[in-house]
Amino acid sequence: MKRKTIDIITLGCSKNLVDSEQLIRQLKGSGYDVTHDAQTPKGEIAVINTCGFIGDAKEESINMILEFAQAKEEGRLKKLFVMGCLSERYLKELAFEIPQVDKFYGKFNWKDLLHDLGKAYHEEYSIERTLTTPKHYAYLKISEGCDRKCSYCAIPIITGRHVSRPIEEILEEVRFLVGQGVKEFQVIAQELTYYGIDLYKKQMISELIERMADEPGVEWIRLHYAYPAHFPTDLFRVMRERSNVCKYMDIALQHISDNILTLMNRHVTKEETYHLIEQFRKEVPGIHLRTTLMVGYPGETEEDFEELKDFVRKTRFDRMGAFAYSEEEGTFSAENHLDSISYELKQARLDELMNIQQNISAELSAMKIGKIMKVIIDRIEGDYYIGRSEFDSPEIDPEVLIKRSEGALSIGHFYEVEIIDADDFDLYAKKK
Repeated sequence: MKRKTIDIITLGCSKNLVDSEQLIRQLKGSGYDVTHDAQTPKGEIAVINTCGFIGDAKEESINMILEFAQAKEEGRLKKLFVMGCLSERYLKELAFEIPQVDKFYGKFNWKDLLHDLGKAYHEEYSIERTLTTPKHYAYLKISEGCDRKCSYCAIPIITGRHVSRPIEEILEEVRFLVGQGVKEFQVIAQELTYYGIDLYKKQMISELIERMADEPGVEWIRLHYAYPAHFPTDLFRVMRERSNVCKYMDIALQHISDNILTLMNRHVTKEETYHLIEQFRKEVPGIHLRTTLMVGYPGETEEDFEELKDFVRKTRFDRMGAFAYSEEEGTFSAENHLDSISYELKQARLDELMNIQQNISAELSAMKIGKIMKVIIDRIEGDYYIGRSEFDSPEIDPEVLIKRSEGALSIGHFYEVEIIDADDFDLYAKKK
């Protein structure tokens, strides 16, 4: 074990990652060496930042805690701390079940960890982070919490009400990150389109993105996790007029059947959803839409599922993920809707929906052959440089592969490339 070394392990979403990056900066400012998601952690202290969103994520978090708890029992670790969403939600239960953990923190009181280590919180680092991503891109969290009351979702239980960060504070962080070499910003929130309502009494996402786009050094802005009801249509203009705002929108639609949308408490109809997608494609030519859909919600009939399949075939999403419903205690659906659809049927529906999308993705990728695209290079992998276009978010979307034999490229730089081949998801290109 290395003294004054802390290993931080982050599970779950990019919003958790931002919290870990803030903690790393504070710990480094207090004189610690910090590793993040190391293959073989060697420090005397470990901090696990957990996810508590759905069953699989909770299981992963618990297994990770147990693994480190065993390391502590065997003398390979001196102290073990746990923070994040799972800890926020089940703090008392976890403390009882896993006493090897020195202390559990919630999602918002991780600053107390510094105090418990005998260190002070450094206000002067409040907007600073130690990036765990490649240095040319960063996730930018603009709010916490969610005021939507979707019947299946535990996020409001975990994170509480929507709380927007002030625009000036966000822009200050953007300037700091640009100064660190960041060119590309993944703007994230539980719900982007609600941004500003609590602080400014109106939706302010359009103004925020427009002001970000005007900051020198900001070359790409990509938007994640929008909500379809009451979508701020002025954002179409910003995306259309600002060349550094990527023509990309991550908007979780969940379903298309009016029956299921009502049961989910989504406050949007089938007709409104189709109209919004039509607006996107009309107002922002070339936009790539990413969505997430759910199958197996309690009460989903064969007719509802057929409607969902038809929606995917008609809409031809550029990017799509899907998951099967899992009951989350404390939610409206868990307390009021019987989870009557079998695991096997949920999985069969999920596989069928994703097979439809796989064929669509392959067709859409093939249509890009011969096109010239701007890409940013993320890394080298084997014989290829791995890059992304403005339509590709890190980790979750297709990538653009360029043979290293084509010539030297630099990580974090932009290049014009010609697409020469495609498979179901990824593109292959050569430098222009």
